[in-house]
Amino acid sequence: MISAGDFRNGITLEIDGQVVQILEFQHVKPGKGAAFVRTKLKNVINGGVVERTFRPTEKFPAARIDRVDMQYLYADGDLYNFMNTENYEQVALNQDLIGDALKFVKENEICKVCSYNGSVFSVEPPLFVELEVTDTEPGFKGDTATGASKPATVETGAVVSVPLFVETGDKIKIDTRTGEYLSRV
Repeated sequence: MISAGDFRNGITLEIDGQVVQILEFQHVKPGKGAAFVRTKLKNVINGGVVERTFRPTEKFPAARIDRVDMQYLYADGDLYNFMNTENYEQVALNQDLIGDALKFVKENEICKVCSYNGSVFSVEPPLFVELEVTDTEPGFKGDTATGASKPATVETGAVVSVPLFVETGDKIKIDTRTGEYLSRV
């Protein structure tokens, strides 16, 4: 059991029969009255975000979220196939469940598949990926006085904003959380 006074960002709890993750929290001590904890909670199953306040003495059970390393094998229509690298068990997940999580992930890469009570609710790609630029317009010297960018298509089909010096065939490093270009490899 975790009391509201011990809340931290990223903790996953069961509140009112729902599994929620704490995105933000703030301990508030008003000049008059009792202290309370203001939170922003994300439902990990459906993705909804709500704001809620708690008394610091309220307690909630911690939710057990299983994160398993699985290899992304291939896409077959609306199904994405993953394989557990320890026991070679395969799982096919629906496009609705995946969303944009695999926008920067190539086949045979390792991802974390998150489940609660055996029910998969999301896929976490690696934090950073290295992909080859398949198409981009040439950048010309003297186009700008400050750092400018141009769109580039990477080998997974995603479009990333890159600096003018990046050319077709270059390998670049991308942060999958934000979709931003980090560096050339």
